[in-house]
Amino acid sequence: MERADAARNRARILEAAERLFAADGAPNVTMEDIARAAGVGRGTLYRRYPDRASIAVALLDEHERTLQEKLLRGAPPLGPGAPPAARLSAFYAAMVRLLEDHAHLVLGAETGRSRFATGAYGFWRAHVRSLLVAAGVPDPDALTDSLLAPLAPEVYGFQRADRGLGPEQIAAGLARLATGVLGGRG
Repeated sequence: MERADAARNRARILEAAERLFAADGAPNVTMEDIARAAGVGRGTLYRRYPDRASIAVALLDEHERTLQEKLLRGAPPLGPGAPPAARLSAFYAAMVRLLEDHAHLVLGAETGRSRFATGAYGFWRAHVRSLLVAAGVPDPDALTDSLLAPLAPEVYGFQRADRGLGPEQIAAGLARLATGVLGGRG
C-alpha cells in the first residue's frame, strides 16, 4: 500500500509532467522542470521515476489500459464479435485517436527501440497477431510488426506535421491497409 504522502507526490509529479509535456513537448522537458513544477525535490522524483520516459509511460498507462479493456470486452468492431479486418480497422482508428490526443506522451515514452519494450506494445502486438491468426493469414509473425509500424509515434508525427495529413486521413489509410491485408478473410 502506497503511503499517503507518496501518493500525493506521485499525483503532483504526474499532473506537472502532463502539463509540461502538453505545453512544451516531452523531449523539451527536463526532470528538473518536472520536479520544480510538482514542488518536489529531485530525489523524490528520481526515486519513483528514473527518467522522462518512465513518467510518460506512467501517464500513458491509464489511457492504454482503457483501450485494452475495449479491445478485450468492448462492443464490436473494436471489441470481439466483428470480422478481423473490421477489428483491425477499428484498432487503427482507436490508436490514431490515442496518438492524436497523447502524442506528447507517446513521443516521450515509445520512440525508437524503447517502443518495443513497453507492455502496451506487447499487448498491441498480441492483439494484431490474434487478428491475423483469426483471419487465417499464413505466417502471422512476419506481418504483425509491419502492421504496427505505421503507429510508431515518429511516423504519425511525420504524417501530421510534415505531410499535413489529418487524423481522419491517416485512419482511413490504415483502414485500407487492414482491408487489403485481411479483406474477406476470417
